[in-house]
Amino acid sequence: MISANVRGAGFALGAFAVFSLHDAVVKALGVHYDAIQIVFFSVLMGFPLVILLLIRERDGSLRPRRPVWSAIRTLAVMATMLSAFYAFSAIPLAQAYAIIFATPLIITALSVPILGERVGPRRWTAVVLGLVGVLIVLRPGAEASLGLGHLAALVTAVAGALVAVIMRKIGNEERSAVLLLYPMLANSVVMGCLLPFVYQPMPLEHLGGMALVAVGAMLGMLLMIAAYRAGEAGAVAPMQYSQMIWAVVLGVLLFDEVPDAATMLGSCVIVASGLFVFLREGRGRSSSTRPALYAADRPGLAPEPVPPISRRGQD
Repeated sequence: MISANVRGAGFALGAFAVFSLHDAVVKALGVHYDAIQIVFFSVLMGFPLVILLLIRERDGSLRPRRPVWSAIRTLAVMATMLSAFYAFSAIPLAQAYAIIFATPLIITALSVPILGERVGPRRWTAVVLGLVGVLIVLRPGAEASLGLGHLAALVTAVAGALVAVIMRKIGNEERSAVLLLYPMLANSVVMGCLLPFVYQPMPLEHLGGMALVAVGAMLGMLLMIAAYRAGEAGAVAPMQYSQMIWAVVLGVLLFDEVPDAATMLGSCVIVASGLFVFLREGRGRSSSTRPALYAADRPGLAPEPVPPISRRGQD
């Protein structure tokens, strides 16, 4: 009989495969359209799917219980979506993923001022090593190595970490409708206002691609919810790193992108640092950072709230 953790890891692998295909579609559309246009139409087409998920909720109030943190989270979600879509369009998938994989490490750093977490020297060492891995991928000083796409990937990692930490802080107080709908409404309004400046007419097949982005995001989210319900977070969260395999495969097959040695070396350093943090959090003692690490959601999507657990000391 398959254990709960194996089932959870399997659902997570499926979710990150879907997310990787989602990102590949975004990258393909990014050849023709500005990230603002892709975000706008993908969010617009996602509304019916989200409404179907929320229709079972009986409480009709959409007023946030923590309006300031909800507003900051909404802005961070918007930044995450826009910067991620731009990064996928502008740089190789493997490089984008390598930089975004620093998100759990940034969560660890942000947990100190926002959650009051005490982070010991070993986890700070992992954070520093992870940032060294990012520098290896970026290769500052190398001719023509850095661009806006790399900066966008960094913004994605930082903003995504902020979303996850705020999710840990308010996730048990806010309703799913608030967590889901406010970022979508904000994206629709803001990107809709900017759309006339970048709009390009879209043929039917590209509209279908926009719909695939919306469906892929929702399907991936549902698989992630199933994963966290089936298995322990420590078995589910590290499956995110399977996206590097997808990045290499999809990059080679679809975009003629072959990751260089520096990208792969930096990715290994970042992944090793992130796994160290995950393993530290997965040990017998618990930490208030742990829910934030495992609540790291995809741009614009809200995971199931994680119940609070006890604080751990220095580690």
